[in-house]
Amino acid sequence: MTAIPFKGFPPKMQFTPLPSLFFSQLLPQMADMAELKVVLHTFWLLYRKRGYPRFVTYGELASDRVLMSGLAELGDAAEALARGLAGAVARGVLLHLLLEGDGGREDLYFINTPSDQRAVALIQSGRLSVGALPRGEIQAPAAAPDIFRLYEENVGMLTPLIAEELQQAERDYPFSWIQDAFREAVALNKRSWRYISRILERWASQGKDGASGGELR
Repeated sequence: MTAIPFKGFPPKMQFTPLPSLFFSQLLPQMADMAELKVVLHTFWLLYRKRGYPRFVTYGELASDRVLMSGLAELGDAAEALARGLAGAVARGVLLHLLLEGDGGREDLYFINTPSDQRAVALIQSGRLSVGALPRGEIQAPAAAPDIFRLYEENVGMLTPLIAEELQQAERDYPFSWIQDAFREAVALNKRSWRYISRILERWASQGKDGASGGELR
């Protein structure tokens, strides 16, 4: 079957940031297309989730039609998913946690970062609850803008460094402040994350409602 040619990327599209080490250390080692597809799709899903901790379940992945359709190109999709996950965990790209409860067993997958390593340890010790586990089909991203979309639509292309700073801002400030800071910067035609972060820092130190007006220098 002949593939339909890709027509190109549209303007103002969303981006999924990936760590630079993925390209310099991990990608050259990945010979199994199943592992590569699973890892990239997992990053895509996790960067569109909110809250803490962020993880995907095996049930989410197995019911994701986009992922499973791509894996079916390699043969048996379920076998390719299991092989891809096993390879990613063995390589240290993903962390795997098996939870058992009243609802049965479920496999959770996290990106292997210090933050998620701590989250896994807290879950295993019972000091952190993950709540109800998603098992159904993956839903499309919500229409409400997340911080990545705000940046892409109002400033420009994401970089891994900016993505880390945006995630830190989500932890430090209410999301309504972040939206208002983007609006203020755009109104002043100061479309840079440096300027927006200074607005947030000013509101945090002076109080949002009582912050002095005027343009930042």
